[in-house]
Amino acid sequence: MRERRALQRAVALVALVPVASGLYGVLFGLNGLGRTGLVDVSADSHFRYLSGLHMGIGILFWTCVPGIAAKTTLFRFLTLVVALGGLARLLGWALTGLPSVLMLAALAVELVVTPLLCLWQARVAARYGTDPSGPDLTHRDLSHEGLARQATSRRAAG
Repeated sequence: MRERRALQRAVALVALVPVASGLYGVLFGLNGLGRTGLVDVSADSHFRYLSGLHMGIGILFWTCVPGIAAKTTLFRFLTLVVALGGLARLLGWALTGLPSVLMLAALAVELVVTPLLCLWQARVAARYGTDPSGPDLTHRDLSHEGLARQATSRRAAG
């Protein structure tokens, strides 16, 4: 129980980063990065769009917090999206040079912290009865056989 709560708190805290930075990027655009002067309108538009996606990813991570042990599929998908973004950032580093310390910190979150949280979520899911590689156990089996098994289990337990 304590591990699940710790994971929920960690995810809620880490998801605050893309929500806050995404909202900031949506509201202030490229000028919010400290660049003064004229900014290409198309580049600013694209930056605001990507900031909105970034914010949305954080919000989706927040939706995983309640019932986190049953959110394996969504958590893995979001981790994949974040890691792909991190790989794109890593490619940019290789092609254009060393980015700022802030971008290196973002890279660490994307390629280290988020995958570690995903592994932790899988561990919690396995511990609390949700097999991360098996069928979604949050849905009830309402077939005739499934209902019969439930009734038999109740009689045996009672």
